[in-house]
Amino acid sequence: MDFELTEEQTMLRQMTHKFLEREFLPVIKEKDRQSEFPFEVIKKMGALGLAGGVVPLKYGGGGIDWVTHAIISEELGRAAFSLCLIVSIVQIGLVEMSILNWGNEEQKQKYLPRLCKGEIIGCLATVEPNVGSNGAAIETKAVQDKNYWVLNGNKVWITNGYVADIAVVTARAKDGLVAFIVERGTPGFLINKIEGVMGNHISGIASLTFDNCRIPQENLLGKVGDGFKLAMSSIQQARFGIAAGSVGTAQSCLDYCVKYAKERYQFSKPIGSFQLIQEMIANMTVETEAARFLTYRAGYLRDKGLPYARETSMAKYYATEVALRAATNAIRLHGAYGYCDDFPVERSLRDIMGPIIFGGTNEIQKLIIGRDVLGISAFA
Repeated sequence: MDFELTEEQTMLRQMTHKFLEREFLPVIKEKDRQSEFPFEVIKKMGALGLAGGVVPLKYGGGGIDWVTHAIISEELGRAAFSLCLIVSIVQIGLVEMSILNWGNEEQKQKYLPRLCKGEIIGCLATVEPNVGSNGAAIETKAVQDKNYWVLNGNKVWITNGYVADIAVVTARAKDGLVAFIVERGTPGFLINKIEGVMGNHISGIASLTFDNCRIPQENLLGKVGDGFKLAMSSIQQARFGIAAGSVGTAQSCLDYCVKYAKERYQFSKPIGSFQLIQEMIANMTVETEAARFLTYRAGYLRDKGLPYARETSMAKYYATEVALRAATNAIRLHGAYGYCDDFPVERSLRDIMGPIIFGGTNEIQKLIIGRDVLGISAFA
């Protein structure tokens, strides 16, 4: 693997960084306080090609490789993990990739260009009140009625769900799991915002209810029986985005800590001159670099068409834990100032608790890695 970024990758990183500094960082604190979804930022990202990721150019996407996608996602996570969650993890990873990989040509042409431009927002609805890591246990029912399917059930903890124009929904049919594209406004499709979440306030988390919701046959995504494979493949995309965004969050915490350690004086010295502070900075630096290269390696393997599932789980598990340690230590280093939202490290800690759970908990990632190494499954 070549660790040197290409000219295009460097340009995209710089463009993304400057865009976020100009359009997003000045407004994120207030939007986070108000739990306000950043519609205007998403549309501007779409105009720059930042909401299309690895989707091919012919469908309005960015046509980039997976390592480059990681680089852009890292910049989003550096600005705020919640923005990476909205765009890289859900809009691109869960929705656009599901339609790209499982949709027919008509569905791709209808939805992908608008998703990639940020004109419409999407979500994936798989998690239910009684179904988390075990996606095969989905309880939402789908019954075919001539040229329609009738959905009944509940989904919960759906990122982008409150604002989504379309939802990719998994359900249980007579002959296996199925997936549908359900448009906002469909009779029987009810959306309720989930209030009081710890972090990722701007990401429109909601519960979705389907009450005799009639979905036309042409909105079936893939074939009957493909629902589980679709959900698992989409979660794989999400894990990659989570890893990259977590690297960005860890880097952000490190950046703020370095700046503060140089500016904050105690006992007539910058606190960066104290040994324990330098130890903290050194640990954050090493762990962030390690998480970054684990993530790039997973992307590299995918770009080469090689197996990447274990490496993606490794990157997701390690990067989220690194980001959690970085955010915790950043608040310690900032002292009382880190305990309020005048400094972004407070938001980083609240936001990064989510990806420890999202995309399969880190405990599940350990079981996936262990199963791959040992050849013995610990799943019941």
